[in-house]
Amino acid sequence: MERQKYNLPIIITEFGADTYAGVHSLLAEMWSEEYQKDLILELIEVMHSKPYVLGEHIWNFADFRTSQNHIRCNGNKKGVFTRERQPKLVAHFLKEKWKD
Repeated sequence: MERQKYNLPIIITEFGADTYAGVHSLLAEMWSEEYQKDLILELIEVMHSKPYVLGEHIWNFADFRTSQNHIRCNGNKKGVFTRERQPKLVAHFLKEKWKD
């Protein structure tokens, strides 16, 4: 592994989950705000358990428009905030997590 070769810390970037604002589910089903929250917080927990991971950068701050195609409908919905900059569920948990 390259990390072992150079013995340098790493920062994990561009991880997240598409979610539609306002979609909620008790079982954290895909596309729900609960799914996005659970996935992101679990990934961060795993990253923080690795001594060589210095930090993380979630993809993306806010939803944004993209061209429509067979894999995306009306934009990229991986934002912690909506296109209108309204917080999704995960934003509140990240705020608490990053207060320290």
